[in-house]
Amino acid sequence: MAALVWLLIPLVAAIAAGVWGGWANRTRRVRGDGPELDGYARFRAAMEKTDSGARGA
Repeated sequence: MAALVWLLIPLVAAIAAGVWGGWANRTRRVRGDGPELDGYARFRAAMEKTDSGARGA
């Protein structure tokens, strides 16, 4: 009987993980790539500047 209890522990843990995963993912909203692409465009614009004022080190 004690062996069955030990076998139930992983089963209960797997069920609990599945329930928690479903609950944690329930409020996710689909977000577009807008903010990331805007930040990348600003990064590229900053890197494309020809003169930063600091010459030689």
